[in-house]
Amino acid sequence: MAGYQSLYTRVQVVPPHYPGVPVQSGAFTRGTKTGLSYWLGRIGDTQIGPIYLGWTGLTSLLFGLAAFEIIGLNMWASVNWDPVEFIRQLPWLALEPPPAKYGLGLPPLNDGGWWLMAGLFLTISIMLWWLRTYRRARQLGMGTHVAWAFAAAIWLYLVCGFIRPFFMGSWSEAVPFGIFPHLDWTAAFSLRYGNLLYNPFHALSIVFLYGSVLLFAMHAGTVLSTVRFGGDREVEQITDRGTASERMALFWRWTMGFNASMESVHRWAWWFAVLCPLCGGIGILLTGTVVDNWYLWAIKHGVAPAYPAVVPPLADPALSGVMP
Repeated sequence: MAGYQSLYTRVQVVPPHYPGVPVQSGAFTRGTKTGLSYWLGRIGDTQIGPIYLGWTGLTSLLFGLAAFEIIGLNMWASVNWDPVEFIRQLPWLALEPPPAKYGLGLPPLNDGGWWLMAGLFLTISIMLWWLRTYRRARQLGMGTHVAWAFAAAIWLYLVCGFIRPFFMGSWSEAVPFGIFPHLDWTAAFSLRYGNLLYNPFHALSIVFLYGSVLLFAMHAGTVLSTVRFGGDREVEQITDRGTASERMALFWRWTMGFNASMESVHRWAWWFAVLCPLCGGIGILLTGTVVDNWYLWAIKHGVAPAYPAVVPPLADPALSGVMP
């Protein structure tokens, strides 16, 4: 039992190779080859495979690879095809959206056209993977909760790269591809529109972000603390409550004031996590289209106090007729 009292169990279960539940065969059949990985077994299941891609998985990977190549080669070209500089400057390299002068038009490839093409291919790849996620769940007789959670993240992605730029009338409003350039865009976006922290939907998004982290951590901690009583076998505990479930329920009633069941805690965590990108997308979409300055909006609605006028207003020399 001592092995079960650490964060990771020392006992690595190696079951017989299992191909999975029978499913209806289509144009692509599920593979039969499986393997074992000791290191994967340290953090999860030891079995690798069988692998099934299907036409949605295969085309998604192809479109995703095309987008990845376009972004990477443009970044490499920006440093004169120098491999050393490419690796050294990679966090700062970017594929920028078209300039504002093109609006929603089609710019030349080297002036934002590559960004449009990469964004199109990446969006197709993501949508195909969403379809794969949905179809796999339905074929296995599962609920489609994972697909709809994925759709919430896709909503935020589309708001930043397509929906908001469309309503703003310019692709230049979209996010560049790159690590630090992405973060720079976020900081500039907040400054340009009067501090995004005053955006109520941004605030809600952060609440659900931290809330989902807290819920998942509390649930995971509760289950791990009862592994020695079989708490990790949650499905069995749902249908046939044992000492682990009873202890978890009692612990939550003592510490939280109410009891989350084995199922309800997952529903709470799912909704908290999904509402994070949903609210974030709404907040981004309203910025610049409905609200031009979130600080002034917060003052108007009593959310934030106005700064006192500590400096007297200055007269414009051009209007007074006296030039310095």
